[in-house]
Amino acid sequence: MLTIDAKNKDGRALCAEVAAAQDVTVQSCEGQRFLCAGKKEGHAEIFGVPGNALGAYLCGARITVHGNAQDAVGDTMDDGRIVIEGSVGDAVGYAMRGGEIYVRGDAGYRAGIHMKEYGEKKPVLVIGGSAGSFLGEYQAGGLIVVLGLSEKEKIVGDFCGTGMHGGKILLRTDCPPGSFPAQVRCERAGKEELVAAQPYIDNYCRFFGVDREKVLSGVFYLLHPNSANPYRQLYVSEG
Repeated sequence: MLTIDAKNKDGRALCAEVAAAQDVTVQSCEGQRFLCAGKKEGHAEIFGVPGNALGAYLCGARITVHGNAQDAVGDTMDDGRIVIEGSVGDAVGYAMRGGEIYVRGDAGYRAGIHMKEYGEKKPVLVIGGSAGSFLGEYQAGGLIVVLGLSEKEKIVGDFCGTGMHGGKILLRTDCPPGSFPAQVRCERAGKEELVAAQPYIDNYCRFFGVDREKVLSGVFYLLHPNSANPYRQLYVSEG
């Protein structure tokens, strides 16, 4: 496996070296952007903090970050897997249409915005802690799971599911947010939804050494679109 010292290294040069390697370890990453963009195979292991758009257009490779990551992790991701051992900034999983992202800690605003299913591909985003406002904004497909393990007062911020018209969101919490946009339904998750999500929850627990039984013993709520025309309540007066 190739090892690269990223300290003081130009971002374009670092991206080129990472792209050329099958398996690579990046040490002392200092916010260089677009690492592993479009990478099709192999495994990139990153120490330090990668910059925006880590794994953008990822197409089959695996990425492990031993720490935090910045905004737009997995932007328009098509396939592969990203594991973040810390927390992430805003817009993780932006427009992803395949693959899996696992975040041990928290996520910022607009996690999972514009997620969509493409053909037989179904994107999955698992957040271990809490998520900021606009979680799942305009979500069209895929699965978002927020486990609430950071035990913050609120598992998600405001305006969760705004514009949501496909896919599902699972929230592990005893107290779901009190209000959602009119086009979103919130109800206790049934057996079918939990069985479908369990392989990804199992992965999360395995990656981060979390007690699986404790996680699965929690209460889960399901968010999903409320109508065949979810934008109606946003833009059309019912009066």
